Amino acid sequence: MEQKPILKMVNISKFFLQTKANQNINFELYPREICALLGGNGAGKTTLMNILFGLYRADEGKIYIKDKEVEIASPNEALKLGIGMVHQHFNLVTCHQVWENVILGTEPKLILTKSKACKEILKISKELGWNVNPEAYVSELSVGEKQRVEIIKVLFRGVNILILDEPTAVLTPQETDGLFNALKRLIDKGLSIIFISHKLREVLNIANRIVVLRQGRVVKSIETKEANEEKLAKMMVGDDKFYELKNEAKRHGKREILKLEKVWLKGDDAKSEKVKSLKDISFSIYDGEILGLAGVSGNGQAELVEVLTGMRSISEGTIYFKEKPIHQLVPKILIQLKWARIPEDRMKDGLLLDLSVAENLILEVHSDPKFSRGLFLDFKKIESYAQDLISKYEISPPLSNISVNNLSGGNMQKVILARELYLQPQLIILAQPTRGLDIKATNFVRSVILKEKEKGAAVLLVSEDLDEIFDLSDRIAVIYEGEIINIVERGEVNRSQIGLMMAGVRPKNL
Repeated sequence: MEQKPILKMVNISKFFLQTKANQNINFELYPREICALLGGNGAGKTTLMNILFGLYRADEGKIYIKDKEVEIASPNEALKLGIGMVHQHFNLVTCHQVWENVILGTEPKLILTKSKACKEILKISKELGWNVNPEAYVSELSVGEKQRVEIIKVLFRGVNILILDEPTAVLTPQETDGLFNALKRLIDKGLSIIFISHKLREVLNIANRIVVLRQGRVVKSIETKEANEEKLAKMMVGDDKFYELKNEAKRHGKREILKLEKVWLKGDDAKSEKVKSLKDISFSIYDGEILGLAGVSGNGQAELVEVLTGMRSISEGTIYFKEKPIHQLVPKILIQLKWARIPEDRMKDGLLLDLSVAENLILEVHSDPKFSRGLFLDFKKIESYAQDLISKYEISPPLSNISVNNLSGGNMQKVILARELYLQPQLIILAQPTRGLDIKATNFVRSVILKEKEKGAAVLLVSEDLDEIFDLSDRIAVIYEGEIINIVERGEVNRSQIGLMMAGVRPKNL
């Protein structure tokens, strides 16, 4: 007997001003299945699930749970119906312990003691193959551990439909494997899971069925066994241009743009002078060159980026720009020197989310005389400037007055690129530039990077994606425990050799 769906969303539509986020979407979820909701940035995946979780109200359409029509006006109502959602950006109180975060919102509905809560958390954690300490402070946890707390928090409420929004965007490969094992255990327990993603290999690995969205519409629902990467990519982007751009040009390498000489950075443990985040870092980047920095997360990449973007001061050493020492690396001076800075966390460090697209685009140039009339900003000129960049960088929706908080991740990244590259920089610091982006957005970002290289810019590419390092870099530097252990030409090594260096194997031992 054919299974009946436990969830049906029928003819769902949602509009934001002129933007049609969801258009007549029909979506079903069956018992004990992992259904992947696949699509590019801005395809409408998260909007659809926000409707299901009660964060948005659909403008049109109906929702059925086990053939009964329901109205979901809030997350509380969704939870009562057995629907839970773990968002891409976590909602945890970092100064509180795990158990406090898990029970937050259940009181006074449930009479709980700390011991009862901790016992239940340990039980759920063990069932999923995890080892979560209920009494740990959230501020002490890694990103992967925080995600586990978010999942336990939802399961603690007894849901039977679990929505995961881009759950692997911030995880290491090992953490992703651990998450997938846990999801399979949840399916065995009787849950159904909606897995929002844009990563083809992952959905093929974990999902039973894949629903592809593009521009707010369902393109197709397909059984995973009938799908492959090529088919899914064509569905996502709507044409055959699904490949990722690569760096085929030779580096210029004639003029030294950036040089670090014996740079040291004291670690965060102020009690110990011996703790160093960066140790004796020395390298150079030349005009028209992309230097890729490869390393496992937590080995000093973030601290190096913070130094080069004016967020932290070095303990020892010298940094040179075009052969002149820079004694004070602060954002104002870096803007004057035309250093473009694309941060790892675009929402936290790259944008002011409540401000409009236009306001974010002029953050670093608002004092430029061409944007002002005496003491006041010239909004007509700002609007014209913003519209020009919106068009050039294909920012969608093409509205200068909406807050960037309403944009997809890919379009947020385009806003940052547009703002920073307006400076016509000679040096570009890129940290995880395509993390969380779909194929189309990734291609766009890569094309922009390669164009800047061709113009003669020196680029430092910091990425935990080894494929990206090999696709874009001219030379590769490997960082391990705060040290650069080797710098090689891309064509002189393979991924296996770089991987061993990332694990701390010195070149002489390869």
